[in-house]
Amino acid sequence: ELSRLDATRPMSMSYEDFLRYSKEEMQFPNYRSKRLAVETLEGIHIGNIMYYDLNTQNRQAELGIMIGDKDYWSSGYGTDTVNTLLQHLFTILELDRVYLHTLSWNYRAQASFTKSGFKLIRNVKRGREDFILMEVLRSDWEELHSN
Repeated sequence: ELSRLDATRPMSMSYEDFLRYSKEEMQFPNYRSKRLAVETLEGIHIGNIMYYDLNTQNRQAELGIMIGDKDYWSSGYGTDTVNTLLQHLFTILELDRVYLHTLSWNYRAQASFTKSGFKLIRNVKRGREDFILMEVLRSDWEELHSN
């Protein structure tokens, strides 16, 4: 089900290969992307969030999030996590635009992204899947959070 929500195929690598890949990713970080764990206040890992395709010249990046533990869906964790990362991207990295692609039928994700200030830009076809491109501009985000 998570692969369907992420428009990917289920992972076929072994757990050992996954650990090796993850360790290499931590050892040799890519400045254009960063993956972070999403945890509850009790320290339970429930998902991941990342930014990637960081373009410092155009001051933009793409955002992706997966709350993988269904027990925590529709509980505000996704919205809170996206808001926290947006604050970092706009205030620390000083980006002007953050965008994302979400599946056209994933209304729960779209509602969450809208709460964080994202606006629908257009429909996008990627392979067999229909996505919605959404974006939030720093100026709009600052206005939303100025109160």
